[in-house]
Amino acid sequence: MKMKIFPARIHILLASQAPVGLIIRRGPSKQVATMLWDRQCDRFQLGQWLKGRIYERRSDLSPDGKYLIYFAMNGRWQSEACGAWTAISQAPYLKAIAIFPKGDCWNGGGLWTSRATYWLNDGYYGHQILRDTSTVRRDTTYAPTCNYGNNECLGVYYPRLLRDGWQLVDRVQLDKWKAPHIFEKAIGNGWILLDKWKAQHIFEKSIGNGWILRKIAHDEIDHPEGKGCYWDEHSLINRATNATISYPQWEWADLDGKRLVWAAEGNLYAAEITAEGLTNVVLLFDFNDMQFQPIAAPY
Repeated sequence: MKMKIFPARIHILLASQAPVGLIIRRGPSKQVATMLWDRQCDRFQLGQWLKGRIYERRSDLSPDGKYLIYFAMNGRWQSEACGAWTAISQAPYLKAIAIFPKGDCWNGGGLWTSRATYWLNDGYYGHQILRDTSTVRRDTTYAPTCNYGNNECLGVYYPRLLRDGWQLVDRVQLDKWKAPHIFEKAIGNGWILLDKWKAQHIFEKSIGNGWILRKIAHDEIDHPEGKGCYWDEHSLINRATNATISYPQWEWADLDGKRLVWAAEGNLYAAEITAEGLTNVVLLFDFNDMQFQPIAAPY
């Protein structure tokens, strides 16, 4: 049976105080690349590749766009990075100026609290310190004001959305303990009980000219093919008429100044926002044909 090929998966971190962004491009599933996006002239600079996984929802770009904090996993559990780690690097590169081995995929990653301070999503088991830096320092006083009871991506991702101007307007959750359960017949006479959960958090951001950008953040084990257990979809809502235009292909979207930018099917687009909707749609970059390259960081 021929394996189905999916478009590159794209997630973007926007610097809040500089016109740059950090692209996290995944595909195949165990290869990921980072790229710097100059949002003034829409130029893209390749950073580095990693043979493993970067958890984009546990990552963040410093306000000035100079530093990246990210959580990664390559499964090499006997290595000095313990197979899963949080690192700080000079964007868009992945070479760590500080690295904190984790050894598991609970918690990890973090958020920038200023240009030079970061919150480390330590969790109960915490990180080790393999290498630290004095260039930036850990903020030990910060704690996210919202607690979603999630030791994985949402404990970093949702606070990041709220910090960056999104508003949480609704939450729809099917409690996993009260939900219908899925039973599978195992080899032998036993049965295996698999928990099933499904939740949605709905975020909105005003984008001007009478429009609202809605982000539906999904959290589910029974996810669609080609998506992870955490995935987003988007729509535009007209304030005057309450009409909704759905864009199910958009896996990431946000406001960049006066324009809307979004990623869909491995491509990055931009468009002007008018009272009638989106106009002058432009393809900024196609990430689909990229292939792994061994690249050394210049530091």
